[in-house]
Amino acid sequence: MKEGLLHINAIRRSKKLQVSLVKQLIKGGFWSVFSVVVLVLLCNWIVVDTTRSKVFFDINTLPSNDVGLVLGTSKYVARGKENLFFRYRMEASARLFKEGKVKYLILSGNKEAETYDEPKAMKQALTKLGVPEDAMLLDTAGYRTYDSVVRCREIYGQERVTVISQNFHNARALYLADHEGLNAVGFAAQDVPNGYSIKTLIREYLARPKAMLDVYILKPEAGVREGASQKE
Repeated sequence: MKEGLLHINAIRRSKKLQVSLVKQLIKGGFWSVFSVVVLVLLCNWIVVDTTRSKVFFDINTLPSNDVGLVLGTSKYVARGKENLFFRYRMEASARLFKEGKVKYLILSGNKEAETYDEPKAMKQALTKLGVPEDAMLLDTAGYRTYDSVVRCREIYGQERVTVISQNFHNARALYLADHEGLNAVGFAAQDVPNGYSIKTLIREYLARPKAMLDVYILKPEAGVREGASQKE
């Protein structure tokens, strides 16, 4: 009888221990997730707040620079639909060139294969918008925004530049430029309608902490050994 009671008490203690352990794991998981969320939000605030004064929406107040750095994106989205991010960036880039705010454009993007070439697509679109070929330089090693910014300075020898992309993207590019010795301002291309690409915005929220890791800890080489692309 006594042994049976001891066995029951042992089972109860074991269950209580298991419940306590589960509670601790849930609590620890909650605080871990909470800490990560706070860190991501803090990084986003720092990136946006420190670059806010360098992003221009009005072309009339935008300082002039010899070179504009156009950040690449795909021309099409799912099912071959037009990518509005691409369209509006090209329209903004052509406008800056025609208004004399920039004299040359570095078209920096990803070239994974002959069938996917962001700089080439940008060049074709800008040519249709009236930008002459000799004013465009294709950088096919701009795999990430970090690559585009660092290569603009290291490979193309630029010290001052106007970054051309949507407002949300410009903040990260300018933050990187500030920490990579590139004196840059950003021109905000027309934004897309609300809800157009939630995935893109989520990716940007995560990319900003990654940008801080790049400049302070990781310091990747950014493909600077690949050399300069040629005018095509």
